[in-house]
Amino acid sequence: MNESILNALLQLFAMIANVGKDGLSSRAIEIVHFYLQQHLSAQLINNYITLFEKYIAEYHPQLSMKDGEPSADSDSLDTETIRSICSQINKNLQQREKFIVFMRLVEFINEDEVLTTRELDFVNMVADSFNITETELHNTKTYILDPLSNEIQKDKLLVISGDPQPPVEGIRHIHKSDFGGMIIIFHHASTNTFIFRYVGHSNLNLNGHYIPPDRIHILDQGALITSPKITPVYYSDVSNRFFQEEDLEKIVFEARDIEYRFKKSENGIHRFSFTEESGNLVGVLGGSGVGKSTLLSIMNGNIAPQGGKIFINGYDLYSESEKLEGMIGFVPQDDLLMDELTVFQNLYYNAKLCFSQLSKTELLTRIVKILNDLELYEIRDLKVGTPLNKFISGGQRKRLNIGLELIREPSILFVDEPTSGLSSLDSEKVMLLLKEQTLKGKLVIINIHQPNSEIFKLFDRILILDKGGYPVYKGNPIDALVYFKTAGNYVDAEEGQCLSCGNVVPEQILQILEAREVDEYGKLVEKRKVSPREWYKLYQENFESKDPGVGEKNRLPQRIFSIPNPWSQFQIFITRNVLSKLANHQYMLINFLEAPLLALIIGYFTKYISDHDGTLSYVFKENENLPAYIFMAVVVALFMGLTVSAEEIIRDQKILKRESFLHLSRLSYLHSKILVLFLISAVQTLSFVLVGNTILEIKGMTFSYWMVLFSASCLANMIGLNLSSGLNSVVAIYIIIPFILVPQLLFSGVIVQFDKLHRMFRNPAFVPVIGEMMTSRWAYEAIAVEQFKKNQYQQNFFEFERDAKNAAYYASDLIPAILSRLNEAERNIRNNMNKDKAISDLEIVCNELQKLHDHESFPLFESIDDIHIETFSSDLFTRTKNYLGKVKSYYLGRSGDATKRNEMMFQLLADSLGGREAVQEIKARHYNEKLEELVYNKGVLLFQRVGNEFFRKKMPIYMEPISRFGRAHFYAPVKILGNQEMETLWFNIIVIWFSGLVFYLILVYDVLRKIIDWTEKVKLRRKS
Repeated sequence: MNESILNALLQLFAMIANVGKDGLSSRAIEIVHFYLQQHLSAQLINNYITLFEKYIAEYHPQLSMKDGEPSADSDSLDTETIRSICSQINKNLQQREKFIVFMRLVEFINEDEVLTTRELDFVNMVADSFNITETELHNTKTYILDPLSNEIQKDKLLVISGDPQPPVEGIRHIHKSDFGGMIIIFHHASTNTFIFRYVGHSNLNLNGHYIPPDRIHILDQGALITSPKITPVYYSDVSNRFFQEEDLEKIVFEARDIEYRFKKSENGIHRFSFTEESGNLVGVLGGSGVGKSTLLSIMNGNIAPQGGKIFINGYDLYSESEKLEGMIGFVPQDDLLMDELTVFQNLYYNAKLCFSQLSKTELLTRIVKILNDLELYEIRDLKVGTPLNKFISGGQRKRLNIGLELIREPSILFVDEPTSGLSSLDSEKVMLLLKEQTLKGKLVIINIHQPNSEIFKLFDRILILDKGGYPVYKGNPIDALVYFKTAGNYVDAEEGQCLSCGNVVPEQILQILEAREVDEYGKLVEKRKVSPREWYKLYQENFESKDPGVGEKNRLPQRIFSIPNPWSQFQIFITRNVLSKLANHQYMLINFLEAPLLALIIGYFTKYISDHDGTLSYVFKENENLPAYIFMAVVVALFMGLTVSAEEIIRDQKILKRESFLHLSRLSYLHSKILVLFLISAVQTLSFVLVGNTILEIKGMTFSYWMVLFSASCLANMIGLNLSSGLNSVVAIYIIIPFILVPQLLFSGVIVQFDKLHRMFRNPAFVPVIGEMMTSRWAYEAIAVEQFKKNQYQQNFFEFERDAKNAAYYASDLIPAILSRLNEAERNIRNNMNKDKAISDLEIVCNELQKLHDHESFPLFESIDDIHIETFSSDLFTRTKNYLGKVKSYYLGRSGDATKRNEMMFQLLADSLGGREAVQEIKARHYNEKLEELVYNKGVLLFQRVGNEFFRKKMPIYMEPISRFGRAHFYAPVKILGNQEMETLWFNIIVIWFSGLVFYLILVYDVLRKIIDWTEKVKLRRKS
């Protein structure tokens, strides 16, 4: 206590002291001494007693007057001095401390059992200055004068006595048989302070200190009243009688014969039973790694025990879980906060997910109440922030975490390490908050490693675990010290607390548990004096046999907990997700500037400037970098889609664990994530297309480019969400991303042509399977084909050119090649040379004739079945040559007709635009020669021979696919599915979205996570 405050208090004591001719009475000095003893060491007490005597002399000068001298008016009060002293005290003491001072003053004044008018005026003045209400003043004063007076409110009293009935009807009563005295307890409600006085002749101790009869004592948190004649009276026994409302449903939590073992280990939780009722704060204590968190997870239903059962009011936690919905709350050690949201928003959206039937006004009322209870109202609009980038303190974060559970008012609250990482002051605040919940009729069970004295005394019951998961104690905290000291043969075994200061040393329990033996040299060895198994055996003898059995089913309390339907959850998740992202300005800035900046960079450096007779100018037709731009656009879309989604679920991993505990819809959560990510990808890809296409002057293709890039980015979103859901580390996710992107580059058909891949992966007729699996292949082909086919110039001529080029290929390339093979075979057969080559050449002729019929609907050569070496004749040779000549003539005619139609279209376009130069101008702005090179496949052979077949490689952009199942060559103008022909753009987009659907199903069923977990289990089995 501050020295100036203590001086002020002594002045008040001295000012009102009842001083007679013989000075101050011994009882008055004892009261002052007893008060000082609660705050000071023995040496300082003597100093302040001397100071008190000095004040006595100052305020009572008559003590030093000689006989016959006139004395001052001792009945008058120095009002100004009293108010000045009280004002100084008001600035420094909390209300509870002021009440204790006031109570001691009244006791001090009443030491002669007479209250004069002057003393009453003094009491009233101090009470007024200390903001003590008139009712509290009356109750306190009456209690000190006559503790069982009818003038005291009966609900403020509790009597502990040996009589079966209370001494005054209507007051609370605790019966202790064989108790000859009486303990009268008074509750000061506004400060939640219990004071008591003992009337009787038995030896009573308060926390090990002797209790003088007829004196006022304070019953603090964790206090213990003991006597040889009665069972101990715990603070919780008293507080529960005052605070547990009569109409509250009683909650009984029972763990019966539960046990749990880790795989391939004897460690876990060894069999024990545990029963607790509502209104208690229960601590699970023990060293690191003894199984405290595992036990909490078993008791809250997250982990099913391998043996035994858990009941709440007789209902099985696992088999009847639907009846216990909302009964249990769990606050894990880790934060479960949305860092970007404010304190209020965290509570608000959590409440919306728990109370579907409450109106907005009712929700806000509940939130404001919890904010006030948690002392968070003043910071309600502050963003939570991360532990490294703090906006609120660690203690406030912890209280907010607890508030997320308290707001739905569970009957049983489990809290894992509530004081971890907090200062002693914040730890005490958090523990007091939890203690308050027990006073409202809740059962609170917490896991704590090593509490200090004040926190330890807050517990009503404790359960202690030893290494290996052995329970070694359950019961009252103070009794635990006595139990272990007795077991450890300590000299002061009966002293649960320090007799001088009242502090408890919880560390002693672990020290006794883990005490090691000493060798002959006086050094500690690894072997413990008492093994965990031996402590467990003592526990079974002393505690387990005394645990009551399973009770009957009792009525469960009414709950307003009701989760919204999946659609409402989806809306809440969406709102929460959007607000979280909007609040993260850095996230928004990077994600929405990334795309246009990349487009600006890529567009600027791929804008090829041509030199025309010394004049530098940009002509779209001559931009050799357009294919590179298209490919980079696809890569950027994939990259952005992956990076924006890679942390979405893993960032919420802890929150998801809690929400799964509340049985919220995982689908609603996933759909909210997917929708927001798709919206972000839509904006990103649109901004990329608008900036990049503007720089490169790509006209009329905005929607096509955007639709393809958006689809690719959405697929990447789904892949990223799968990684985020399946992997346990952000580092692992970003390590894997290159292993996803690099194959997209390598097998896209752009950097390495499909025909030049390793021969194991080549396919002469179609894109190789490994290429079909690449989103980059589908996206790049879709844009490239659409850009070539549907630009403002080429769309007028594409169909005519396709007919002309295809017919020319057959007439000028394929038919001469077949004739060459036919002539070579005829020569070899006629000269009886190279029989194997002749057979091969004839098979090629047969195969190509069949393909002309199958794919071009040309009439089949009637003697095709005779074209083999055994039946081949000069007549057949002649007829085959004639047939091929007809085919060539047919295709020459088709080529000529198509060329004429193309020229006519060109002329019509020229006439409508005002000349051929205008058409060339449109071509320069919309047609690209480098893209033409790619889709024409210039620089390669006309066709490729594989086995006994020819496969066309020239001008794939004009080739129709030969498969009716959607497969095709690269740069196919259309895709065929059954009898339906589809534009490459839309077919490829559908394929991309179908791939997205596959990854969506993998995400919904959490396949990646299950595969990883299964793999780890297999590894563990192999190691064992």
